[in-house]
Amino acid sequence: MKIKALTFLIIFTAIFSCKNHDQKLNTAIKIDKKPNIIFLFSDDQSFKDVHALGNKEIRTPTMDKLAEQGVTLTHAFNMGGWNGAVCVASRAMLISGRSIWRAEQVSKQFAKNVDLDKTWPRLMQSAGYETYMTGKWHVQAKADSIFNHVGHVLRGMPHDTPEGYNRPKNVKDTLWKPWKKEFGGYWEGGKHWSVLVKDDALSFINSAAQKNKPFFMYIAFNAPHDPRQSPKKYVDMYPLEDISLPKSFIPENPYAEIMGAGKKLRDERLAPFPRTEYAVKVNRQEYYAITTHLDDQIAEILNALEEKGLKGNTYIFFTSDHGLAVGEHGLMGKQNMYDHSMRVPLMVVGPNIPKGKKIDANVYLQDIMASVLELAGVQKPEYVEFNSFMGLINGEKNKSNYDAIYGTYKREAQRMIRKDNFKLIIYPKSHTTLLFDLKKDPLELDDLSSYSKYAKKIKFLFKELITKQQEMGDDLILDPIDYNI
Repeated sequence: MKIKALTFLIIFTAIFSCKNHDQKLNTAIKIDKKPNIIFLFSDDQSFKDVHALGNKEIRTPTMDKLAEQGVTLTHAFNMGGWNGAVCVASRAMLISGRSIWRAEQVSKQFAKNVDLDKTWPRLMQSAGYETYMTGKWHVQAKADSIFNHVGHVLRGMPHDTPEGYNRPKNVKDTLWKPWKKEFGGYWEGGKHWSVLVKDDALSFINSAAQKNKPFFMYIAFNAPHDPRQSPKKYVDMYPLEDISLPKSFIPENPYAEIMGAGKKLRDERLAPFPRTEYAVKVNRQEYYAITTHLDDQIAEILNALEEKGLKGNTYIFFTSDHGLAVGEHGLMGKQNMYDHSMRVPLMVVGPNIPKGKKIDANVYLQDIMASVLELAGVQKPEYVEFNSFMGLINGEKNKSNYDAIYGTYKREAQRMIRKDNFKLIIYPKSHTTLLFDLKKDPLELDDLSSYSKYAKKIKFLFKELITKQQEMGDDLILDPIDYNI
């Protein structure tokens, strides 16, 4: 009996030990499990369109919460665009990892279903991720050819709503209102597109919570891109008398035509020419309203993550594809090199991410791709030209990812370099240069290019711009003699 009892004790101890070991192993697996990644992407949202980034007029409690709970990269830029739809280039760079001119070429390959394994979602799949996309796409590759699951694939914008252009002419011009559903736009189908995308995202989160597999979600809203439509209660949050006129407001930009942002450009036709204070305030009112409506949709997505117990192992990246003028510098669109149109909000929240931290190092919004690959354990391919900013976030680096920021619009319309707190803008068609001291003049109001004391600075930046062109595969020839440099 003693021998049997001893044998039973040994077997019981062994079983208990194995079970205990398995529990520890399972715990370790849960801890070491690859993190989920959610990429929240807005459209046409300037860094100035967020309360936490300095605009006290707008209400963005959810975006502010992201800033409080994580890291904000305050100087995130888009390089520009090769045509008026700047969002196309921005998204092509993001999906391909290439800088603008090479992204343009690679996009043509994607359209032929070539090199799709080199896209962002396919790289995530190679690391065991289940990938999902919903919302605005505007990329040459078909979404369902590179993502495992796809919700709604939306156009760059709703079908044109002619009633939403060249308005308001005066206080009596009330035909268009953001909440009127009879004009279609984002109200097509009876459900606002921002709500549609949010509902798609909630559905996938519900299903993902039932699986033990890491996921990557690409959630791309069209808002706050025009037509700036939202329910009436959101517009009512912004009485017109509380809307400030931008300090950079002017009735017309003197360089609009030569920079390719003239009266024929779609974005610029949204408001009357010349710009009036009233029209700009109304457009900004509607811009704020659709942004707050978007903010509420993002809140529901974040709440669902928490309710499903997924938040603790999920990284959230939030940014926009580019900014927007909405009345600044006499412009309405994004086809320019001013900060309000090139600079975007960028927040990162997740495990071990510092809370409430702001980093002012220069980055491109497309660095998100490289950063996500790093978190997913994917070695960055050589063809990916953008850099992870996770080192900056974790305090491993104290310098910018880039010595300068390069900007461009169309082949021959605009070029820009931003370096050492100065910005040089070139308009090649007229051989015009603009120079701004961004430290003293962050709103870019005072052009210094005509002052002789800045001649050396212009010469230096011009040379740096040419170097950047060579790095980017930019074949536009800039001759300093043409610019009296």
